[in-house]
Amino acid sequence: MGKNIVQKILDSHIVTGTPAPGGVVGIRIDQTLTQDATGTMAYLQFEALGFDRVKTELSVSYVDHNTVQDGFENADDHKYLETVAAKYGALFSKPGNGICHQVHLERFGRPGKTLLGSDSHTPTGGGIAMLAIGAGGLDVAVAMGGGAFNLVFPRVVKVELTGALRPWVSAKDIILALLEILGTKGNADSIVEYGGPAVAGLSVPERATVTNMGAELGVITSIFPADEKTRLFLKAQGREADFAAGAADSDASYDRVITIDLSALSPRAACPHSPGNVKKLSELSGIKVDQVLIGSCTNASCRDITLTAAMLKGRKVSPAVSLGVAVGSRQVLETVSGNGALADIVSAGARILESACGFCIGNSAAPRTDAVSVRTSNRNFFGRSGTPSAQVYLTSPEAAVAAALSGEIRDPEEFFADREYPQITVPDNFIIDDSMILKPAADPSKVTVYRGPNIGAPPTNEACPDTINGRVAIKTGDKITTDHIMPAGSRLKYRSNIQKYAEFVFEREDPAFAKRALDNKEKGIHNIIVAGESYGQGSSREHAAICPMYLGVKAVIAVSMERIHRANLINFGIIPALFETPAEYAKINNGDELTISDVRNRINNGVQLTAVRKSDGLSVNLRVELTEREKGMLLAGGLINECRERAGG
Repeated sequence: MGKNIVQKILDSHIVTGTPAPGGVVGIRIDQTLTQDATGTMAYLQFEALGFDRVKTELSVSYVDHNTVQDGFENADDHKYLETVAAKYGALFSKPGNGICHQVHLERFGRPGKTLLGSDSHTPTGGGIAMLAIGAGGLDVAVAMGGGAFNLVFPRVVKVELTGALRPWVSAKDIILALLEILGTKGNADSIVEYGGPAVAGLSVPERATVTNMGAELGVITSIFPADEKTRLFLKAQGREADFAAGAADSDASYDRVITIDLSALSPRAACPHSPGNVKKLSELSGIKVDQVLIGSCTNASCRDITLTAAMLKGRKVSPAVSLGVAVGSRQVLETVSGNGALADIVSAGARILESACGFCIGNSAAPRTDAVSVRTSNRNFFGRSGTPSAQVYLTSPEAAVAAALSGEIRDPEEFFADREYPQITVPDNFIIDDSMILKPAADPSKVTVYRGPNIGAPPTNEACPDTINGRVAIKTGDKITTDHIMPAGSRLKYRSNIQKYAEFVFEREDPAFAKRALDNKEKGIHNIIVAGESYGQGSSREHAAICPMYLGVKAVIAVSMERIHRANLINFGIIPALFETPAEYAKINNGDELTISDVRNRINNGVQLTAVRKSDGLSVNLRVELTEREKGMLLAGGLINECRERAGG
């Protein structure tokens, strides 16, 4: 039996475990990336674990999230990241050099390699045939120190692409169509592998759009083959030597096969407030639009920005619309500045935003109250735009431009029916200037790591208690994202100050949560979070586990839980428990006092836990499915504690 692409890469990287369904394997990580919203804590953890040097083939620290200098905190943390990278052996991409995923694709991505990133959209690298996985910062810190990354041996879902995209239908519509099929939950232990005759018609940036937003499926990652399009992309980046062909064998097997006929696709949008709430644009036509934002790590490549310029050329943005364009990298910005595309965008009436994450994480360009905002980014969670009452729709650049010009949501096939689809030519050789990527110091001993007043040591947890005498500090509904747990936007500047950042846990859900939880902790009462389905969707932001841990949360009990967040909970010593049925979830109320006894023994022996309500003796069984490694981490109170125990310190 032949092998698929995922199996081939895993086979060459497994260092522990048995590659069998349901088994756990540890894989060698070749490259890592961090960004400043999550990377500051990742490097603080790297130091706390006692590593003296980065041991991967390549690690890059990017600054692309918190580039708005509102106070000293962001600038101080950026200086910390610059000096810690210089001392320990990582590259440092300065603010202004671009969004991590776009820059990594351009300058560092290599087919067949593994990439672990402290950002949930790290799977963008699958567009260049990397096995690229998003994880919490602590997992990335361990990988930078030479440790393996552990994951459940995946199910591989093949998406067979046939036909060809029609004019005005784009790669964004491919992933939106797949989100319609698979949804945003229940895919945690799967990897999506793309194949079929239509793959050859997609450029690397188009493939990267698909794998980038594949993160919204909740899968481990997504990957395309490495073929002639991949080689040409690397050649244009001056890196043809990094190319290695990678394709599935003709008789490779898969756990599931989904066929998408690109010829039959029509333009789509993800409607408020979930990337999985997908509808055809023809069903939404006529909705008035206040704001259009083009960019983010999903759609800010040279192709996307040049296409945007070609559609805007000679036209003016609707007077009712504010249009902003954020180019994905400095390389793309230099290219479109030189070929006239940037001038066409400005002439049409657009604002040029910084080459950064910006509007996508809600730290800039927030829309007005009750606005409709059309964006080419990947997430439209409630409140993520910075304006809770805004309605955010996610579309392709083609549909975004149609909305900007018309002032309404429009199907671009219909809106541009009288126009030829632009013929986009991207350079055969891109501008290569890596001067804003700083190399590590030649003599690390001469580097003093800068630590501003916002920087603190990572908080540690106590060992897992044998009895949890707890109170339900909050009961949430379904699809609670890490944005619900830990707000992004302007709050992210406190990412390295856990005591301060913890004040905002569940700020949008229940502003009183943090004070209530801290009061419980001070009284010796353990905090418990109760949640519905798909708890912890969204970003890899491990602060959604660190800050609750700091507030004394000992367990999260949910109907179901997403992969990265579950791993982060375990990393910081919080028990990730599951109700046996959704009906059990309905029985537990906010404020209930629960006792969970014999916790350490039951975890150690793989026995289910039982929560008993003090008021009436109601008993609820809880599943806690853990590997032996995860049991050790939980009992120790988290990964840092467990590493110190193993080291005898």
